[in-house]
Amino acid sequence: MKGYEKICIVCPIGCKLTIKEDPKSDDGYIVEGNNCPRGEIYGKKEVTNPTRVLTTTAKIVGAHLNRIPVISNDGLPKDKLFKCMEIINSLEVSAPIKLGDVVVENIMGTGVDIVASRSMEKY
Repeated sequence: MKGYEKICIVCPIGCKLTIKEDPKSDDGYIVEGNNCPRGEIYGKKEVTNPTRVLTTTAKIVGAHLNRIPVISNDGLPKDKLFKCMEIINSLEVSAPIKLGDVVVENIMGTGVDIVASRSMEKY
């Protein structure tokens, strides 16, 4: 039986999880060491399809700053993060832009949008 050890990052507790393959369970894994149900979900997701929220900046023209902070509105698959960064780095957003405006819709077909995480007026 294959096993993994992970530290849960869902909340500040940081439970030490042990995730083991279990053919008898519905989804094929059993999680131990979690103090809440969210840890179980995180552990299973981390060994099957790990995702991360992406925070970075994009170029903006016509504003008082050269870059605007952006964030993914959900987790992106870890194996697609670098390609997503290439797409974001090639962008040039035009001011004005408001907090929450979609900068890239459905990036790489993931169903996740990249949104502005602050507003910027036209300069």
